[in-house]
Amino acid sequence: MEKNFILFPNYSQGLKLESLLKSNHIKYVIAPTPRQLSKCCGISIMYYKEDEERIQSIIKSNFIQVLGFYTLD
Repeated sequence: MEKNFILFPNYSQGLKLESLLKSNHIKYVIAPTPRQLSKCCGISIMYYKEDEERIQSIIKSNFIQVLGFYTLD
């Protein structure tokens, strides 16, 4: 099963997005960054692919720094 992750340059950016996802009623899970992606602060957000466009819009409009969106099988 595919898992989708958003990686952050630091913990505070992850928490900022987490708060916005919660207030926009978008389902997510805060997760440890998978070892094969571990080039960031240690936390990542797992999300559903169908929410990706909404999440990208939230990130852009709130100037949140992310390292990228990644999918693992």
